Amino acid sequence: MLEMKRIRVLVAKPGLDGHDRGAKVVARGLRDAGFEVIYTGIRRTPAEIAETALQEDVQVLGLSILSGAHLELIPIVIEELRKRGLRPGKDLVVIVGGIIPKEDAKMLKNLGISAIFGPGTRIGEIADFIREEVSRLER
Repeated sequence: MLEMKRIRVLVAKPGLDGHDRGAKVVARGLRDAGFEVIYTGIRRTPAEIAETALQEDVQVLGLSILSGAHLELIPIVIEELRKRGLRPGKDLVVIVGGIIPKEDAKMLKNLGISAIFGPGTRIGEIADFIREEVSRLER
């Protein structure tokens, strides 16, 4: 029987935000749902995150931001990914978790963010979304 390749997910905390409980819960939940999950820990630079995404050959990058610095940090992460030849929405799925005001969501999606998940989102919903998006990328 053929074994399906597990989806590789990088969960990262850019910037100075030290609140990582949600990121750890999501990382563990996705692992329990069958994903291969790498967690960077807190206070990573956009360049570190992009390089880790490249080196770990992930299909999904999940950024957790609770500091309110999403409009400053996410564009830099996207730029760093592109410098390494990774195109959000084409080569990998980029999702964001945290408290993101609705008025900021459109700008982030224009950068290539596939989805934004706020507090209280069920892990199953995130897992289903990831499976669907990765399947779309592989077609």
